[in-house]
Amino acid sequence: MEEPHTVRYMAITGFPPMADERRGLLTTREREIISGDADVNDEYYYSVVSRVRRKIDNIAQDAALLQEHHPELGEELREAVSGDDSEEDDE
Repeated sequence: MEEPHTVRYMAITGFPPMADERRGLLTTREREIISGDADVNDEYYYSVVSRVRRKIDNIAQDAALLQEHHPELGEELREAVSGDDSEEDDE
């Protein structure tokens, strides 16, 4: 059975919610594994690290697309990744 928020979202938009809309780069499980909070063997740990590297490559491609087609979003991404909040400092 679908969650009530999923049904509501689909009723409003006509589309199911995107799987990644509630997280950033890492899944909860990836965060646990990389932070050392999960007890996994070395082979699995390194497969997670490899998966995250592929995601980082994808982000680089997305950043280039945003820069070209929506520079404002490209700048927001750059600021989020770099931690640069200089705009806020200027106010």
